[in-house]
Amino acid sequence: MKSTFREVMLWPEFQGAWVLLALVAAAFVIDLVAMTGGIFLAIEGALSLIILALAFTAAYRAARTDRDTKVERSELQSVFASIDDALIVYDQNFRVVFFNPAAENLFKLPAKTVLGHVLVPQDVEREGWKILIQVIFPSLAPRVVMQSKEGEYPQRVDVSFTDPALEFRVTTAPVNGEQGKLLAFMKIIRDRTAQLAALRSRSEFVTIASHQLRGPMTDINWALESLARAEGIGASDKDIVVNAAAASKSLLRRVDDLLNISKIEEGQFGYDFKQADAAEFVGKILADVLPAARKAGVKMYFDRPSAPLPPVLIDANRLSLALVNILENAIRYNVENGEVVVKVEQIPGKPFIEVSVKDTGIGVPAESLGKIFTKFYRADNAVKSQTEGSGLGLYIAKSIVGAHGGEIWMESELGRGTTVHFTIPTDLNLVPKREPGLLGEF
Repeated sequence: MKSTFREVMLWPEFQGAWVLLALVAAAFVIDLVAMTGGIFLAIEGALSLIILALAFTAAYRAARTDRDTKVERSELQSVFASIDDALIVYDQNFRVVFFNPAAENLFKLPAKTVLGHVLVPQDVEREGWKILIQVIFPSLAPRVVMQSKEGEYPQRVDVSFTDPALEFRVTTAPVNGEQGKLLAFMKIIRDRTAQLAALRSRSEFVTIASHQLRGPMTDINWALESLARAEGIGASDKDIVVNAAAASKSLLRRVDDLLNISKIEEGQFGYDFKQADAAEFVGKILADVLPAARKAGVKMYFDRPSAPLPPVLIDANRLSLALVNILENAIRYNVENGEVVVKVEQIPGKPFIEVSVKDTGIGVPAESLGKIFTKFYRADNAVKSQTEGSGLGLYIAKSIVGAHGGEIWMESELGRGTTVHFTIPTDLNLVPKREPGLLGEF
């Protein structure tokens, strides 16, 4: 904030300059009375004016800087005070220097009680302070899940309480001064209790509904398949039964997809990682999918690696679900007499194996590439080409690859084909120690 010289002269921060002016003026008057004049008095007067000019300029700059700093600090404190998340700032000795209104509401403690207090683990025994101290010292909390690497800032941890039932996301960041000197720490506490309760309720509803549907659908599917194999059924009736069985099987798979998504989002999908040969794993999946490709009139090729690959740590059942979803898309959205080429290779200089599935199909519009791995999303040209589809396959594939510590992405050219890439780490330390879930993202 800029201020005019006239305004600055009236500020309290400028009072020192006026005192200096009074002292210099008094000294000059004394000299004027003591001396009758002459060159020395003129020189002294000139030097006094120069000193005053320099002093006033320095005082003006210092006063303006000091005032602007105070204004900026006040504005910053107003912003911090108005945010919805609780904010606590404490110095290296754990002395609290800022406690915003949201923190007062969350911890049910007035700022005047907390400000200036040096927080210590023993404060957990103080009445009304237990939750605050467990947030400051997460090792004291009932349940803590790290969301960032240890020693890496900003640090993010999820802290859960049972009595009362609370869910916090705590972000800790250092506050550095000049030359990177550590001045304090800032904790932002987001209360996720209501959000997670709503998400869990939705997930539980989907899980229960899917389970209730799966039983009857399995019975219907079994009955239709039995009818399709029955003797004496007419050709036209058999076609109806076969089509109904296929529709029932497709519906059953949709139910299974919904169940899988509920488990994935809760972080309860369940992974059993074991070492495997990536090329051998992919080869087995291709052998299983090959009949479907032939039926669709699509040629499938496996570009095997020329040299042995380092082992990977995978859950073969889960990762096969991801790869099959990708391959089925490559077959379903291909053209007549199209091709699918699957390649496995080591990424040079990186601890990752890359698997790519390239097809000659309809492609994906550029505007859809950023949304293609989201839940229930299908590109417009895919909907026109194949009316059936849930838009869940690639979402599930992305979740499974992410749980293995890899990444997935897509390259495509409309009308010329699509390539889906995903990576799997060869460094076992890159495999997540905890199963990720949607509930951990909020």
